[in-house]
Amino acid sequence: MMETKKILWMLKKDLLSLWRHKTRLISMLVFPIIMITLFGYGMGGSIENIPVAVVEQSHGNVTDMTLMAIKNTSMFEVKSITNDVNKAKSMVDSGEVKAAIILPSNFEDLSDDQAKTVVLYLDSSDQIAGQAIVPSTQGLFAQIGSQIGAEKLATLSVTGPTASVTGENISTESSGETSTESEGTDVANGITNSLNGVVNTINLQINKIYGDIAYIDFLVPAILAMTMMMSCMMGMGQSIAGERETGELARLFMTPTSVATVIGGKIISKLTIETAKAILLLVTAILLFGITINGNIALAVIMLIIGALCFVGFGIMISATASSQEDYTQMVMPFTMPMMFVSGVFYPIETMPWIFQKIAYIAPLTYLNDAMRGIMLKGAGLGDVWIDIVVLLGFTALFFGLGVVRFNRDV
Repeated sequence: MMETKKILWMLKKDLLSLWRHKTRLISMLVFPIIMITLFGYGMGGSIENIPVAVVEQSHGNVTDMTLMAIKNTSMFEVKSITNDVNKAKSMVDSGEVKAAIILPSNFEDLSDDQAKTVVLYLDSSDQIAGQAIVPSTQGLFAQIGSQIGAEKLATLSVTGPTASVTGENISTESSGETSTESEGTDVANGITNSLNGVVNTINLQINKIYGDIAYIDFLVPAILAMTMMMSCMMGMGQSIAGERETGELARLFMTPTSVATVIGGKIISKLTIETAKAILLLVTAILLFGITINGNIALAVIMLIIGALCFVGFGIMISATASSQEDYTQMVMPFTMPMMFVSGVFYPIETMPWIFQKIAYIAPLTYLNDAMRGIMLKGAGLGDVWIDIVVLLGFTALFFGLGVVRFNRDV
């Protein structure tokens, strides 16, 4: 009986302690809700609404039918319909859309026995989206080709060469037989060519602008960025919140040391460690998985350092008010774990529900992922990733500003 009372007393003590730490309690309740929502809506569905551009170089019923079929396919979200091939390709190159479907100039010519060549200009750096786009486009144009073939067959039955074959052309004279045989051969050849034109109506040519990219190539740049985020943010919990809990931070401020010096020292030490870790991660990825970095490896390292600086700032902002390392962990988890899923590490952002897409663009990890994939897969240079750099530096300034203000007030 006495042991039972002791157990109940310890339970009451822990519950009261949790109740006094409101931030920890709220985080513990909110975090599982966020995660089950992300898994249920963001990761559990099929890939849909991939942005594409369509190039129409002719006008008519066949083109209209094709455009309608593309628009009605849940896989695609048509962002642009243009007659400029170069404009559509530049949209793919810039990442505005994942692919361009280029219809040929002879798409409306049903009398042409040659197959129409439709070009799929594909951003193959997004391996997940590419795996969905290619079979869907092949199936779509196989269906469209069947419809066009049916129309050509209907035209052939009315105006085709078989209409000229009648019983009156049959002759018993040798010269007539030769003439009739020749006409019959021409008729047979005409029928064969026409039927070939019915069967081979559309040829889909796939142009992967970055070549064949394996899933590991697609995954590694984002894994590097995600690892950097987790390492920096979790490390700051031990570095500041943990030292506050043990009293080391208070003893440090008893010496003639300013807040700026303490924070500056934490930043420099953390960046030194993370820079070494970034280089080690890149070398490991190259040696173990044969990853090829198409861009400048120094720029990739610089991007990881900028990302590390941003996430260190985020950690300082959160740890400024956390009284213990456990509090810090509970406060930071609702930010770190959702960022892993909505920032495009495993799943294309464009295929997520719209609310997750909006959240993704206020997550720093999204911009670090975009820059790392651009450098490693596309060979992007500084001029191609400058927007990502500016956004990350903006987040860094915001996080450090809030962290320093709150730190000055609480310490």
